[in-house]
Amino acid sequence: MRTLIRNFFICVVVTIISASVILEDYERNRNSLLEEENVHALGGKLQLDSEEAILNKILKQLKEAEVDESFKNPNRFNFSKHYFTYRDEISNSKVYQIIKRMPKGGALHVHGTLMLGADYLLNLTYQDHLYTCYTDDVFELQFSDAIPQRHCPVKWTLLTELRRVSDDVKAFDAAIKQHFTIYSEAQEDIDIIWERFEKACYVIKSLILYRPVREKFLYDSLKRFYNDNVMYIELRSGLHSLYELDGTQHERMYMVKLYQNITKKFKQDYPDFIGIKLIVTKHRGSDIEQIRQTLDFARQIKREVPEMFAGFDLVGQEDKGKPLVDFLPALLEAKEEINFYFHCGETNWFGMATDENLVDAVLLGSKRIGHGYALTKHPTLMATVYKKGIAVEVNVLSNAVLSLVHDVRNHPLAVFLALDLPVVLSSDDPGVWGAEPLAHDFYISFVGVASKHADLRTLKQLALNSIKYSALDNNEKERSL
Repeated sequence: MRTLIRNFFICVVVTIISASVILEDYERNRNSLLEEENVHALGGKLQLDSEEAILNKILKQLKEAEVDESFKNPNRFNFSKHYFTYRDEISNSKVYQIIKRMPKGGALHVHGTLMLGADYLLNLTYQDHLYTCYTDDVFELQFSDAIPQRHCPVKWTLLTELRRVSDDVKAFDAAIKQHFTIYSEAQEDIDIIWERFEKACYVIKSLILYRPVREKFLYDSLKRFYNDNVMYIELRSGLHSLYELDGTQHERMYMVKLYQNITKKFKQDYPDFIGIKLIVTKHRGSDIEQIRQTLDFARQIKREVPEMFAGFDLVGQEDKGKPLVDFLPALLEAKEEINFYFHCGETNWFGMATDENLVDAVLLGSKRIGHGYALTKHPTLMATVYKKGIAVEVNVLSNAVLSLVHDVRNHPLAVFLALDLPVVLSSDDPGVWGAEPLAHDFYISFVGVASKHADLRTLKQLALNSIKYSALDNNEKERSL
């Protein structure tokens, strides 16, 4: 009997020990898999120094508290809502306050006319000699020392005069501001929001083509980015002709020289600012001869002002524009002379000309891919992007505001980060939706898109990537780092 009891207890103990060993092995394997994922994610291999490690501990605690609160109360999770409903709450986040202060390196995907917000643009309308053609359907602006001769369905009137005779100046200014933004708390159809976006672009451009205003606009844009700890910018611009008060039109190269001079002045005032480079753009609705002409202009900039030149891109709503294959003859001719930085894959569609622009961007040797939103649907291309080090310029807020994604947890950036793809974060057109130059995109990507486990190393690697994959030469990159 005693033997039976002893054997029974031995069996029980062995079973418990075996179960414990099995559980420990399982937990060890589980933790190993999770750790392997973390190590192979973007920034996972970075080593932090002692001071960074202290900051990282604080940052992780703050981030985990935010994420856990949202997990428990998903109805309070802002990033599943429209950006405009929570934009003004972002500054309350302690994680955001840290990100706001961190050095972010460069912004590599920014459009030159859309860097400053509606309040700033409204102030510009208080300048003298600004005429407007203003109806319910039309809002055009032009600085002039006499009544503009361009067609207007009503009549050109000084904006100061319209403001003076308005019954309510505050309401008048609020109506003007609506033309400089696409603010709306309702989710809108992608074509509708793009139509509103392009109207705002047209109005803003008409305001800042006046040479003195463009000078002020550029300097103040650089200052706003600098205050957000962005030290380098690659601007996409069509480089249109600027004009003077008497109607004199400058040649397009004049604007390049203006950008160069204003940047030099800014660097004198703020010596740690690295500078800007230009990516020359043309609308993707153009014909091939217009593309050739723009490529010729890009060649001219590269010859005459090489330190300002980065490359060439096509812009506009990709789903509605012509695909890259339509311009292959012109693009192949320029491929060895000009670096490409193509917008492509900015779509939710799969197997269409828009997402297949990604194929042509890779084959044409694009140095970076703008947006690349549809890249996760093309695993072979993703592998090629990783192998060749073709950086993906991700603009989370832009994709949310322009109705590609409604809940940023579903943004493909989450996959890009997990796979350690060469990613750079940028802000696209922060002025037209009232975002900070780069801090909002960093914060939303870090807390709303990246893994809860992503920490300071992720942020640091994103900042480093913005220099690594920039158009700066090797000496400039070394100084910048």
